Amino acid sequence: MSDTDGKKPLGLGGAPRSGQVKQSFSHGRTKSVVVETKRKRVVVPTKPGAAGAAGTGGGSPNLGDPAKRPAGISDAEMERRLTALRAAKAREIADNERRAEEERQREEDRQRRREEIETKEREERERLEALRAKAEEEERAARAEADARVAAAAQRKADVLGTRPRSAEKPAEAKPGPATPAPADAPTNRNQDATGPRGVAAKAPLAPAPQRKTDREREERERSAKAKGDDNRRGGKLTLSAALNGEGGRTRSLAAMKRKQEKARQKAMGFGSKPEKQVRDVQLPETIVISELANRMAERAADVVKSLMKMGMMVTMNQAIDADTAELVIEEFGHKAVRVSDSDVEQVIDSVKDRDEDLQSRPPIVTIMGHVDHGKTSLLDAIRKANVVSGEAGGITQHIGAYQVKTPSGALVSFLDTPGHAAFTSMRARGASVTDIVILVVAADDAVMPQTIEAIHHAKAAKVPLIVAINKMDKHGADATKVRTDLLQHDIVVEAMSGDVQDVELSAKTGMGIDNLLEAIALQAEILELKANPKRAASGAVIEAKLDVGRGPVATVLVQNGTLRKGDIFVVGEQWGKVRALINDQGETVLEAGPSVPVEVLGLSGTPSAGDTLNVVETEAQAREIADYREKAAKDKRAAAGAATTLEQLMAKAKADQSVAELPVLVKADVQGSAEAIVQALEKIGNDEVRVRILHYGVGAITDTDVGLAEASGAPIIGFNVRANASARQSANQKGVEIRYYSIIYDLVDDIKAAASGLLKAEVRETFIGYAQIKEVFKVTGVGQVAGCLVTEGVARRSAGVRLLRDSVVIHEGTLKTLKRFKDEVKEVISGQECGMAFERYEDIRPGDVIEIFEREEVQRTLA
Repeated sequence: MSDTDGKKPLGLGGAPRSGQVKQSFSHGRTKSVVVETKRKRVVVPTKPGAAGAAGTGGGSPNLGDPAKRPAGISDAEMERRLTALRAAKAREIADNERRAEEERQREEDRQRRREEIETKEREERERLEALRAKAEEEERAARAEADARVAAAAQRKADVLGTRPRSAEKPAEAKPGPATPAPADAPTNRNQDATGPRGVAAKAPLAPAPQRKTDREREERERSAKAKGDDNRRGGKLTLSAALNGEGGRTRSLAAMKRKQEKARQKAMGFGSKPEKQVRDVQLPETIVISELANRMAERAADVVKSLMKMGMMVTMNQAIDADTAELVIEEFGHKAVRVSDSDVEQVIDSVKDRDEDLQSRPPIVTIMGHVDHGKTSLLDAIRKANVVSGEAGGITQHIGAYQVKTPSGALVSFLDTPGHAAFTSMRARGASVTDIVILVVAADDAVMPQTIEAIHHAKAAKVPLIVAINKMDKHGADATKVRTDLLQHDIVVEAMSGDVQDVELSAKTGMGIDNLLEAIALQAEILELKANPKRAASGAVIEAKLDVGRGPVATVLVQNGTLRKGDIFVVGEQWGKVRALINDQGETVLEAGPSVPVEVLGLSGTPSAGDTLNVVETEAQAREIADYREKAAKDKRAAAGAATTLEQLMAKAKADQSVAELPVLVKADVQGSAEAIVQALEKIGNDEVRVRILHYGVGAITDTDVGLAEASGAPIIGFNVRANASARQSANQKGVEIRYYSIIYDLVDDIKAAASGLLKAEVRETFIGYAQIKEVFKVTGVGQVAGCLVTEGVARRSAGVRLLRDSVVIHEGTLKTLKRFKDEVKEVISGQECGMAFERYEDIRPGDVIEIFEREEVQRTLA
């Protein structure tokens, strides 16, 4: 069977020609097909009427003739084709007319625009020609004026010297007689002046030689020439009196004339006019630095200082002035003063509400919380495919870690890992306040613990959704049902128990359930519809802060809105700075960080507090002003808190402190969060008798300043994950200052608690050991009164304490001076035996008295 299955190929009649045509389809597919074409047959009518018949075919005569119609074409089909051809022809004519009309309109528009442009260019040329003509006219006038002045000066000079300018000389008339020879000393050079090099007038070109004039006559002649208005260069000697009287002036130089003409030309063309002074509204705080005041007025600082000096104030541009003085200066310069309070400096922080069209989706911020050793960091390691827990001292997390993870689905998630130790309550609260979702990690073999309950409270206070991750399901004895049941006591009802809180069973060790947890996070984030505006000034929260030896203050910032870029100027808490570098969680340097991205920021002026808010501002002056205001406000607040204490309260506190023993310590940690946690833990140590007093705490290495403070206070230095530098170690050895290093907060708290327990007074316990009754009293020489006793109960020991009871009333308490049995000194006497006793420094004993014998022991107390 052939390719065409017995069908004839398509054609238009005539001799066929075969060829290949390449057909194109969607998605880049092509196909080559074989087609046949027939040459067009041209029919020439033989009779005049044939043309009219052919005309019915709309330009195709062979279609209208039934005899020459292609085979297989019916009349109806023929009529349909003729109708289609006529319609196509009509459409073609209409399209041609429309295109012609559009082309005509476009040509008219181009012509109109061309005429407008030519008109504007012609007007501009005419204006420039007029300005140029005016400038040339002024230049000619100025040149003519200068020439006139020069000619007048030359005329006056000729009048004074009795000569004529060469330009005014006329050719001598021919007269009979011998020619008069020119004098030898007459000026022969055209450019030579009529005066000599010393300003002395040359001889006139007369035949007889003139008499030599005296110096007095020359001075009188020069003064008369000046009186007549001679503006030429001065002649003769410049005397002191002439200089003081302003005589001997010069005419304007050619360069000065050119400058004047140039100014006139620029003024004529409109370039020389000074812009009008702009009146500004100057914000004026209570105090302001003079240089900043000049910047706000857009004036020169030197002019502002000059204005203040005219007021009698000898100041420099770096000094501060009060608002009243600054207002006078502002009014003198023609501006308006706008009084603002100190708190108004924070208004420069952008707080504009974002528009809905500017908001874009951002990754969710997820905080992992739970009890210590429940596997929070191990779970994050399993998600990140990292091994952070191996680097943690003691296997516990002691810092907030911020990481960004790309899930298998391609979505980004920012994780915050918080410590679970009881001392890090403030860290957990800080993590919950900046998060979108909280993952509560509970160990299936340990159930709900105290820090688990605390994490639940933090999440509820922050009003963020919870996802319960039941970890360690691979261990023997894991019971997820018990975890879900325990959570019911804290109003946490999981989905497995028909609640609304998602719960996922997983194992961070084996990786089981990790995908389910990521799906739960994605679902919760989709419900929250998290969005932010990345095109505004950045703002974020400081998760952690530390002082690096090589890099200076470093803050871990979680960007919450906007985009933080390298070079941005920012203010964070009481500190400010300019972004010198941004480092992501992988240790790579990046140029910018968008919403929900954690980065380390370098370039701070000092170490901020963890939890402070970072805001980007426009200028360094604004950032410095805001930071100074916040620092001053914090200092005033602390001073006000101290001043609020009355004198009676101070006296009562001083009296109470007399009986309280204090253990002073100095704490240095690696990051701000750890320092705060250690201080909070140490302040809880103690009771009514002893307490721990924090002299100073901070971040960074131990320095000589810390050693000096510790020596003055007799306090040890506690270093948490930091070390003392070489100079500080040597100083500490010389001064006998104790430095203790720790890397685990358990050990630090236990050691400080043990040291504080040493300040407690020992507890004295008294143990009864026997009774003895006095039967008779003897007087022994050299000993004194000796009681003959019978031990009625227990045992009597010489080293024990004794009390003398008379009628069941204690009349003496002391120790024994001697204990004898018969004539021998013994250590103890048992019950039922007789003995002799003598009291130390007491002799008022009587028969019938009872001696109570006891022993005391001291028990060292410890802090709970």
